Amino acid sequence: MKILYTNFHAGDGGGHTTYLASLARALSPRHQLYMAAPADSRVLRVVRQERIAEPVEIAFSSGLPTLARQWADLRTLRRLIVTQGIDIVHANGARDHRVAMEAVAGLSRRPKLVFTKHNSKPSNTLGNAVRARWGTDRVIAVSAHTRQMLLDSPYRHCPIDVVRNGVDLQRFSPVDPGEGAALRARWTTDPKALVLVSNAGTDDHKGWIDLARAIATLPAPIRSKVHMAVAGRDPDPQLVAEVAQLGIAAQVHFAGLLEDIRPFVASGDAGFVLSWDIETISFACREMMAMGKPVMVSDYAGLPENITHGQDGWIVPVRNVAAIAAQVEALYALRSSLPAVGEAARARAERDFGLETFSRLTEASYAAVLGETGSAVA
Repeated sequence: MKILYTNFHAGDGGGHTTYLASLARALSPRHQLYMAAPADSRVLRVVRQERIAEPVEIAFSSGLPTLARQWADLRTLRRLIVTQGIDIVHANGARDHRVAMEAVAGLSRRPKLVFTKHNSKPSNTLGNAVRARWGTDRVIAVSAHTRQMLLDSPYRHCPIDVVRNGVDLQRFSPVDPGEGAALRARWTTDPKALVLVSNAGTDDHKGWIDLARAIATLPAPIRSKVHMAVAGRDPDPQLVAEVAQLGIAAQVHFAGLLEDIRPFVASGDAGFVLSWDIETISFACREMMAMGKPVMVSDYAGLPENITHGQDGWIVPVRNVAAIAAQVEALYALRSSLPAVGEAARARAERDFGLETFSRLTEASYAAVLGETGSAVA
């Protein structure tokens, strides 16, 4: 197949970049891939460095001031689709989905349009209705929760496949605790401390502040022994100020953006993803579990689909500080048994989270939309 991926995100791109780079790594040996994204996007940098897709610089801009650029990009995308004989255009956001729909309009040989729903934002808008009707041949939902959202939207008339995100189980595998020792020493040198880590990012909706608030309510003998560390961009200064007001600034650590998050994950006893908006299934959660770290997640969107509570992680009510605090207190009491729970998390990752499963089910969706098979994954 000739597959064109589109992604409107400039800069880091977060989970979208992880999703597209993972697919490209898995599928490039078997298919001819193209990646259309803004010039400064990390996903273009990755595919260039690894030579896993042909990079195509498309700004996916919007608004009247950029109208000339929009037209130029549209022509570039349309010309690529025609000259290269693209079979599938796989869009990953509203903006690039719209441009892809416009680029194929009226073509005598029109490629199939696949759209992945990556977030929990409502899809009941006029724009979504238009794209569902004229710009979508098949939809990929990254969780069962996402599929239900789509069934309650204009996309209910499209075939919908559930393909949960996969991670590189070889790259994200358990490492010797010593590999995270240097970072852990930055957080604490207390051998009795509990360190909770998250590579899900510092955006407000990731819920890290709820964990900080929960730590601040712990009983005094425990409170000073619980640390949390978050990797990502600089957090909201107002939330950082709140951490100081809570009196736990010495226990909340920000690691910054990391090229390699594995030593960071290794520095913790367990992970957390406490999102309350936008999130769907979370690459970060699956990466930490693959590395043998049990993860505490909120019961938001598709996050609970990663976890069997008490077996390979824990599920807490979204934004419920008291419930989060109670779970953290329980984890502190059970910290000596956390490695065993981490082994169960790794086993779950090996069973359900691998790139092979992810890429195979995505290919099944492609084959279905091209009419090569009767159906894909449901």
